[in-house]
Amino acid sequence: MSSCPATPCSMRGHRPRLHIHDNFARMNTPVRTVVVIVSAGILVAAFSSTSVAQTFITKSPTAADWTAMSKLPDFSGVWERGGGGGGGGAPRGAAPAAGATAPPRGGGGGGAAAPRGNAGAAAAGGRGGGGMSLTPEYEAKRRAYQANPPQDSSAANCLPPGMPGIMTQPYPMEFLLTPGKVTIVIEAYTQVRHIYTDGRKLPEDPDPRFFGTSVGRWEGDVLVVDTFGFSPDTLLATGVPHSDKMRIAERFRLTDPDTMSIETTITDPEALTAPYTTTASLRRHRNWTISEYICEQNNRNGVDDKGKVIINPTFTGGEAPKKD
Repeated sequence: MSSCPATPCSMRGHRPRLHIHDNFARMNTPVRTVVVIVSAGILVAAFSSTSVAQTFITKSPTAADWTAMSKLPDFSGVWERGGGGGGGGAPRGAAPAAGATAPPRGGGGGGAAAPRGNAGAAAAGGRGGGGMSLTPEYEAKRRAYQANPPQDSSAANCLPPGMPGIMTQPYPMEFLLTPGKVTIVIEAYTQVRHIYTDGRKLPEDPDPRFFGTSVGRWEGDVLVVDTFGFSPDTLLATGVPHSDKMRIAERFRLTDPDTMSIETTITDPEALTAPYTTTASLRRHRNWTISEYICEQNNRNGVDDKGKVIINPTFTGGEAPKKD
């Protein structure tokens, strides 16, 4: 499935090229030539202004930038939702099968606190939708899904959940801090998320992405992140889509040297009647590294000749299995 919406991928994030063919040079009518040149100039100006508005030039970090990094909280290392952490914990086990729900690697209860003001099952973009206060339109979508749920899912076929679900996966994630950027390497689906802290603003018309576009700033020891511009292929909760107005605000902070708290607030004026806030706790494992996660290699989902979903426990890779 392509992550590119209606706008062609080849044009997004790049200035368009105007191809002037040989027959243009052979045009011998002055008025026609002027009209073509003026039109081309307007087109270039329009696309150039859009490109400048959507592009931020990253500067090479200076020695002072690296020195300033030492004054920030130490988020570096591998973290796990609700894990034992600290001294490192038990050696890590093998990853579960693709599409399966795995328990947190270090034990614990998932590390998610009860949703603030919205007690229910759907934590931080979670899987039920029950705790979110949905608008009538989106509640109808949820009920329609529950009445006739599909037998298959995009996640079971190795499509990553995107935001906000990717941050709730029971797999480790590694935080890397560099001048102007926080990078989160997520073991689940081998995903990478970038949070830009170089002063850029959120784009007014961002390209829809699975993780959206994230910009952050430091408020003392707290990393405050605002994310916008999500792919329509991502969900607010199971069976509940989001609108193009959804925004996610996060606050990352250390509550002790090896514990991180992430407060997540989701707002969507079309889908939610009120902001939805949850808090998760992560523990650092100082002797862990991120493992390779190739979902497609372990994908045992398939369909029979009637399109019904089947699971082949002996399948080890290649094309999706089909029933004989």
